[in-house]
Amino acid sequence: MRLDKYLKVTRLIKRRTIANEACDAGKITVNGVVAKASYQVKIGDIIEIVLGTRSTKVQVTALNEHANKESAAQNFVVIEE
Repeated sequence: MRLDKYLKVTRLIKRRTIANEACDAGKITVNGVVAKASYQVKIGDIIEIVLGTRSTKVQVTALNEHANKESAAQNFVVIEE
């Protein structure tokens, strides 16, 4: 699954276009490397999101194409906030 779609499905970022812009601006890193929106997310990846003063680091635990509000948080584990 693409990084921008993963961020939207898991509700880490509200909209896919914002996720895409954040990737283009270099605010998203995967395993310590700045990632493009087209990066293929894999289970076990560490994603760090820096938006404004907020920084969040999560580890991917599942890849679901669709997730509702309750199950979205089951796709990742928060490491740092």
